[in-house]
Amino acid sequence: MLTNHGIPENLVEKLMEKSREFHDLPIEEKKEFGDNKSPLEPIRHGTSFCPQVEKVHYWRDYLKANTFPQFNFPHKPPGYREVAYEYSQKIRGLGRKLLEGISESLGLASNSIFESTEFDSGHQVFVVNMYPPCPQPHLALGLPPHSDIGLLTLLTQNGIGGLQVKHHGKWVNVNPVSNSITVILADQLEVLSNGRYEGVLHRAILNNEETRISVVLVNGPALGKEIGPLAELLEKEKPLFKSMKYQDYFKFHQRTRLDDKNTLYEIRLN
Repeated sequence: MLTNHGIPENLVEKLMEKSREFHDLPIEEKKEFGDNKSPLEPIRHGTSFCPQVEKVHYWRDYLKANTFPQFNFPHKPPGYREVAYEYSQKIRGLGRKLLEGISESLGLASNSIFESTEFDSGHQVFVVNMYPPCPQPHLALGLPPHSDIGLLTLLTQNGIGGLQVKHHGKWVNVNPVSNSITVILADQLEVLSNGRYEGVLHRAILNNEETRISVVLVNGPALGKEIGPLAELLEKEKPLFKSMKYQDYFKFHQRTRLDDKNTLYEIRLN
């Protein structure tokens, strides 16, 4: 969890305010963003995760927009697009710094990860989740246990708890800290590091009193880039994963029912 991240607190406050305004728009005004489209569609709005493959839907409304290398975002409510653009740019800069540190921790040059993934033209997804109060929160989930696609997920919340991570086999609350950003390690980082940096299993639980909003930015490789363990790491060890184009992994993940780390298991070598 980062508390000294260099992103203005008032920018985050505006982002949360506009995100709430978007979700409060009448259904008719959000229909143009309805999610009956490809996972790579520039802007999508819907409920749950992927209703087409789910047997049980989750207690969650979402907005998803691809914000890099091309910036896409709803034109309403007024001012939302501009706030989202500024925030997404700052998050990319922060993600780049984190990847430099991770590269160095692996004994590699600081630019190793973002050059091998073509991060400067990498795919960024901006996700706004809204979890309304649930009458029976113990019988439902906002999102089930899963790991994320991409390299790093950077998340901020509106002060309402609900995020949990799995640690030593137990679910642990990630309580909101004012002006902080939670960093979640994702699948392609686990692949690149050949298992040294494990993607974090996490889930969203509910409450029956308050609406929780989380803003999640998924920062990944370039869509057309083939991602496998870094060659420098394989000089002394065997690969744990097979290579796969990021766009193929992305589509597979988005069309698969969320369930633990099942998409990553598909490319893990025995």
